[in-house]
Amino acid sequence: MAKHQHTRNRPVRPRKAAKPRKAAKAVKSPKAKQVIALPGPTKREEPRPAPQPDQANRLNAVAAYERGVGALQRRKFAEAATLLQAVIESYPDEKELHERARLYLNICRRQAAPPDASPRTFEERLYAATLAINRGAFDDGALQLRALAGEVPDHDHVQYMLAVAYTQLGEAERAWPHLARAIELNAENRFLARQDADLDPIRRDPQFRRVVDRTAGRRERRPAHRARIAR
Repeated sequence: MAKHQHTRNRPVRPRKAAKPRKAAKAVKSPKAKQVIALPGPTKREEPRPAPQPDQANRLNAVAAYERGVGALQRRKFAEAATLLQAVIESYPDEKELHERARLYLNICRRQAAPPDASPRTFEERLYAATLAINRGAFDDGALQLRALAGEVPDHDHVQYMLAVAYTQLGEAERAWPHLARAIELNAENRFLARQDADLDPIRRDPQFRRVVDRTAGRRERRPAHRARIAR
């Protein structure tokens, strides 16, 4: 009985907490064999829809425009002008491209055009008339000189060159007044006339001495080199 009581009064020892179980290792499954899928019956691909006419024109116009700009950048102005003109003429509906194409087209035309070498100023035109006479184009030279004389009647070189032109054309009667006027405006033309081979056809004429020597009593200085070009 006492033994039983002793057991009954013994303190109860707490139970140890159970250790967590380790997770079971995953068992590697053997590698599955790679299955190569055999091609099945292929589906027939449907053809892509062709671009609409408007879209095709747009693409062609842009391509032509880009080729034209590329030629312009390579400084091939004639080729660029042809391509850009084609954009305007062949694709009338592409208004957006037309404005830019015209802008570049004007640049091409300015670059491709030869520079304007026609004389404009009075001195340039007088030089051109002198060249015409020196190369034997007396009619052309006289025509240009008459126009210059109408603008500046008292230009001694214009008057002298008209005398030369008419002398070479065999029109001595028209040469005399211009030669006299040239000497009157500039006495240096007297010395030039005495030495100028272009006046040889009228040199033996008595009128030549009267025109050239009529004011010879004045004190004169020898002429400077004239602007005429030797033939």
